Amino acid sequence: MDAAALVWFRRDLRCFDHAALHHALRRFARVHCVFVFDREILDALPQRADRRVEFIWRSIRELDAELDRLSRQAGGAGAGLIVRHARADEAVPQLASELGVAAVFANRDYEPAAVARDRRVAQRLAEAGIAFEDFRDQVIFERDEILTQAGAPYSVFTPYKNAWLGHFDGGQMEAFPIADMAAGLAQKAAGERIPELAELGFEPTNLGELRLPTGMSGGRALLGDFAGRIAGYAEARDYPARKGVSYLSTHLRFGTVSVRELASLAWTAGSAGAQTWLSELIWREFYQMILWHHPRVVDACFRPEYDRIAWDDAPELFAAWCEGRTGYPLVDAAMRQLNTTGYMHNRLRMVTASFLTKDLGVDWRRGERYFAAQLNDYDLAANNGGWQWAASTGCDAQPYFRIFNPVTQSERFDPDGAFIRRYVPELARVAPRYLHAPWKMPAAEQAACGVRIGRDYPAPIVDHARARERTLQRFAVVRD
Repeated sequence: MDAAALVWFRRDLRCFDHAALHHALRRFARVHCVFVFDREILDALPQRADRRVEFIWRSIRELDAELDRLSRQAGGAGAGLIVRHARADEAVPQLASELGVAAVFANRDYEPAAVARDRRVAQRLAEAGIAFEDFRDQVIFERDEILTQAGAPYSVFTPYKNAWLGHFDGGQMEAFPIADMAAGLAQKAAGERIPELAELGFEPTNLGELRLPTGMSGGRALLGDFAGRIAGYAEARDYPARKGVSYLSTHLRFGTVSVRELASLAWTAGSAGAQTWLSELIWREFYQMILWHHPRVVDACFRPEYDRIAWDDAPELFAAWCEGRTGYPLVDAAMRQLNTTGYMHNRLRMVTASFLTKDLGVDWRRGERYFAAQLNDYDLAANNGGWQWAASTGCDAQPYFRIFNPVTQSERFDPDGAFIRRYVPELARVAPRYLHAPWKMPAAEQAACGVRIGRDYPAPIVDHARARERTLQRFAVVRD
């Protein structure tokens, strides 16, 4: 065995079923572990109170303790996580040289900025005579593993899903064990510690008040809870007031759960709900594949002809959408949930995205970037893919002539108004027959329930029927 290696944790904040850590422990006698609070990312964040930073911070504290426990349990002298607050492309090569390791191991990231960062790190390591190896870990299939018979990437989901399932034989769920080799985890140097949140330049958030447990233990708890509900997922997942989804997206984003573990649950459960959930995991990989093969989609439409769309410059409408005061209760409830919790139900992501692009005529990129700043589970590939789907500019997009009606969506998926009443308390006393379109309430009814439309709650900022016609015209111009 070579003497030492360094494992660089990124979006894989766990010490079980971890490809890079497994391979390092198998091949090296001593394995150091590092996490970098990357200033290239953190310094650009608009808010100093960011739930994602706090989620990561709490999760690496647990990871540090668990690495130490695993080491001692396996007969080692204890271990832990080296933490740096710097530019990752500078800190990792520097630390590798200081430790005298032969190689740096990491799990692959597919975002364009991460690919460029890893290229810089590998080059600097090579100049110092240190190897850089990366591994597939956050997806079941990656990059060029699922292609058409012509050897091209898919651009439509259903054929991709069928090919994905055709390649899947269960062996991809095999875990990468850690515990039995954990005696090889290296001790931290004396004085090494995890910086406090304030030392990173961030403030505590309301994360502790939310039902989002952090770290590996939080991921296990949510996964265990969902395993008992997965059979009903196909039917329950569309209703934001019901406990129908897994709530695992933030844990999947930061790797406190293993995608192989999730795929195994979906594959072995076998119910209709489990199959639907597996499809959602495949959607995630579809968008990862699209981003890898077409990095231009970060700023451009997947379908180039739609880059010619003349979106409206409507700052007041955009602000009303962001703040949840559009006059459409389901849209407003969803946006207020996002702003106060960092979470939005998947059905509502589609509704709000459709509303911004199709009702308000605002460029999808503005909404995508707002979500990027707010979502706890923000993932570039999924967020970009979802927005382009809703805006009808992406691969396998919703046809431009299918436009979500915010009132009928509300009536169908929040029929008794439980979700709306929770996040739009002004409407708490409105009768169900008026709740989804409160501007239709007679004045006497408004007075009786204590809400005057246009004063206590906004009148609609746009007429949906007219907006729909404008959208059809907007797309017709670039299609002709």
